[in-house]
Amino acid sequence: MKKNIYNILKGTFLVSDDSFKNWRIIIFISVLALIMIASSHSADEKVHEIARLENEVKEMRSAFVDGRSRLMKLKMESAVVAKMKEKGLMPSVIPPKKIKVKSQN
Repeated sequence: MKKNIYNILKGTFLVSDDSFKNWRIIIFISVLALIMIASSHSADEKVHEIARLENEVKEMRSAFVDGRSRLMKLKMESAVVAKMKEKGLMPSVIPPKKIKVKSQN
């Protein structure tokens, strides 16, 4: 047991006669570790992208609600009358009359 640990620490298992199978396992584990690290980085990038897009959606939604509320205020009759007063137009004091057209059949 003590000799095996000492051989591992010295690295003799890498240069011995049957070291080819040891190198294959080491290379296989290294490749798996690299794949796992790359996958983890990819997942982290996707999480950050999702968070950025969610913030962008929240900003756009609030801009939409703000624009809709400003439009509702601009469409009110009192706002239209105030804008037209600035341009010199006043609402008519004479009520509108119906025009009746008789058919010529």
